[in-house]
Amino acid sequence: MRRPSDNTGPSADKSPRLYVEADLRDGGHVALTAAHCHYLKNVMRLKPGVHVRLFNGRDGEWRANVSELGRKAGSAICVARTREQDVLPDVHYLFAPLKQARLDYMAQKAAEMGAAVLQPVWTQHTAVSKIKHERLVSNVIEAAEQCNLLGIPAVRETKPLPSILADWDPDRRLIYCDEAAPIASPLEALTGLGKGPVAVLIGPEGGFSEGERATLRAQSFVTAISLGPRVMRADTAAVAALALLQAVLGDWS
Repeated sequence: MRRPSDNTGPSADKSPRLYVEADLRDGGHVALTAAHCHYLKNVMRLKPGVHVRLFNGRDGEWRANVSELGRKAGSAICVARTREQDVLPDVHYLFAPLKQARLDYMAQKAAEMGAAVLQPVWTQHTAVSKIKHERLVSNVIEAAEQCNLLGIPAVRETKPLPSILADWDPDRRLIYCDEAAPIASPLEALTGLGKGPVAVLIGPEGGFSEGERATLRAQSFVTAISLGPRVMRADTAAVAALALLQAVLGDWS
């Protein structure tokens, strides 16, 4: 369920914020979906004539006036661009799927933390047999709407870990979380890597198998990091790892 924006981002405008697929330009007419209309009419209790903020991940953020608000469709007219489009950090987030509620949380937090790509990964100990790709996309869009983000992470189809490693671009450093990492301090392990394309890999609740660990450690582009002395759930580890990555190698530094 979509929630009103908490307005903690750079925009002080408290009007509703909607993600749309259409191109956004001055004077452009934008179709609103039934979901948009339900949210504006039934959740926010608004009527035609109000203004909203629209974004599509490409054209920045636009102020638009709602001209029509029906039960199944509506429309808005772009009035002015209020924010220029920015670029997401070149950070990929790879993760073994979890059960649905925790997977929703993890996808939302990855989007909020600035990941540009979300890549689900099948591992030997992954307990979930399938995931709903469309639901993952909906979660990252909802996170972007609520947190005043302009970029929408790409959500890729799930692939087995061996396939991902076989096709990996060695110029992109892959950080994976392992309690048996040779360097106990994650900050120390990350600081020496330097800037550049990077990805973080979070394993399943059961951890990586010994074979998977051996395969990961054998790759020249892989760095193992520890997340400290406490055992974390996979969704907590995701937030911790992304925070470390952004602070040392990403756009927090």
